[in-house]
Amino acid sequence: MWLYLVALLGLWTLLRLFRERQVVSHLQDKHVFITGCDSGFGNLLARQLDRRGMRVLAACLTENGAEELRSKTSDRLETVILDVTKTESIVAATQWVKEHVGNRGLWGLINNAGISTPLGPSGLLNKQAFSNVLDVNLLGMIDMTLSMLPLVKKARGHVVNVSSIMGRVSFPGTASYAIFKHGVEAFSDSLGRELSYFGVKVSIIEPGSFMTAVSNGDRLSSNVKMLWDQASPEVKEIYGEKFLASYLSNLKSLDQNCKEDLSLLTDCMEHSLTSRHPHTRYSAGWDAKLFYLPMSYPPTFLADAMVYWISMKPNKAL
Repeated sequence: MWLYLVALLGLWTLLRLFRERQVVSHLQDKHVFITGCDSGFGNLLARQLDRRGMRVLAACLTENGAEELRSKTSDRLETVILDVTKTESIVAATQWVKEHVGNRGLWGLINNAGISTPLGPSGLLNKQAFSNVLDVNLLGMIDMTLSMLPLVKKARGHVVNVSSIMGRVSFPGTASYAIFKHGVEAFSDSLGRELSYFGVKVSIIEPGSFMTAVSNGDRLSSNVKMLWDQASPEVKEIYGEKFLASYLSNLKSLDQNCKEDLSLLTDCMEHSLTSRHPHTRYSAGWDAKLFYLPMSYPPTFLADAMVYWISMKPNKAL
């Protein structure tokens, strides 16, 4: 009995490995559009796919970011200035992409653009702070996707949305960040099931917290200190210096332990674009696979206890 189960498991593993290694043909003819290429994940992915021979259309927020990216890539890569919070900018970028891809359509749309601040305990934030994050990270992504969908459907291509493990597990003081990650998960799930009818695949990238912190550095801690200085005496009394110290300690630990190798995440993005059988979800980083992902499944009371113990202890990662 056990021998049959082991053999079945072995065959399933071999089949999975075989499927994962099947690559889409004619990659050199595929156009991919990436948002948020000034730095971080988007910048690295644009250079990585350019080396792979794909036709990269990179969207940057600033001209300086675009010039720097072009200086590090081949002549195949082209850039456009894009602000995902402005519909007119998205419409102009879509028209620009349409002129480049022609009748072939757009093979890959990678929604990577995003901001991580303002981030802090909810009591230190206001409605506008949440709105600023949502405009870029969720509403901008949705607007971008809807605008590009006809081009992606024409190519029967792929949509890749960058989420986070925080889209599954929320920690104290991360509401402004986690709220839109949950939104990305919901939008991507619904979109993927809808577009499967047209042969379009949708993948979600869920980097762990150690990887997400790489491009943020000390900005998170500085942002929290600024919010604390601007808070009213009443709010400061409610939270207390002890809570602030614990929160800042967690951010410091997160930054010190973060992974500097962003290729763990961009490799997931590349696989989702080049594989004939991409995954629906990619968990990037061992903390995501072995810690945060399992934490999303236990009963709520148990998950709450684990999150509280981790996040309220000094020198522990959020």
